[in-house]
Amino acid sequence: MPQILNWSDARLVRTRDVAPDVREFEIAPVGAPWKAFAPGSHINISVLIDDLPDHRSYSLVGSGDATYKIAVKRAEKSRGGSRYMWSLQEGARLKITEPRNHFSLDFGKPDYLLVAGGIGITPIVSMAAALRQAGHKYRLIFANRERTSVPFHDELSAAHGGKLDLFITEEGRRIAVADEIDRLAPDGQLYLCGPMRLIEAAKAAWKASGRPATDLRFETFGTTGHHAPEPFVVRIPRLGKEIGVAANETMLHALVKAGIDVMSDCERGECGLCAIDVIACDTEIDHRDVFFNEDERRANTKICACVSRAIGGSITIETAYRPG
Repeated sequence: MPQILNWSDARLVRTRDVAPDVREFEIAPVGAPWKAFAPGSHINISVLIDDLPDHRSYSLVGSGDATYKIAVKRAEKSRGGSRYMWSLQEGARLKITEPRNHFSLDFGKPDYLLVAGGIGITPIVSMAAALRQAGHKYRLIFANRERTSVPFHDELSAAHGGKLDLFITEEGRRIAVADEIDRLAPDGQLYLCGPMRLIEAAKAAWKASGRPATDLRFETFGTTGHHAPEPFVVRIPRLGKEIGVAANETMLHALVKAGIDVMSDCERGECGLCAIDVIACDTEIDHRDVFFNEDERRANTKICACVSRAIGGSITIETAYRPG
């Protein structure tokens, strides 16, 4: 069965644009207590996609007076969550879950390197604020395509000063991850959120450095991959089913829509709860998760249905679902 999420009512208190294409939403729970949260936490929000109920997971960038703050990038080619969120007006009623955390920050380390790419800054905002407040040594590296579209630019500059280093692609600056890791204290930790290519470069550089794997923590957007999304077909021989997955929907969503229950939680490719056995695939699998290691991805025996997908063609799977 799908993961059970406890939903409660909420209200959109206010919005503000923190970049031309990124909007911050301040949300207050209604009829349920506000709960404190640790850096790296997220909440799920119920959304309507093509008039059908769904939900999306958003990192918490901070809080107000008993409120939660998230930031959403407007993406017209997304699965529809951002379009729905950007359509909301202040005062709108929402359904949300309490904060959960799959990207927790460990305190007490001698040094921290925080790296964000684009909208990947959202979970890093709260981490940087917490480290600053606790007086820890840290550096914040933020890569973005254009300087004029850097989310939270003024707040980050004011709060972190010389600890913040912006890498603007259009200005010719790109992060040399290996060099940045070399500057990190031997027992320091790296926290990273960004596109898959940035994460894979960091993983390779971290491994080459010989540092403990547990000191590298990362989170991805959940929708980025090596290939543009294409429609594909999911086959489940035991059930005699063939299910089409549209380019703008996830395999998980298509399965659940077809009545195939799949356990899930984060829906960002982090927790691995939605991992499904792959029997065969007549094309390449675009593994967009950060749950499986490189060897597991190359084996192509499992797929995280919430984010990963076949590149066209078809994939044959087996699930734990048993019709009642």
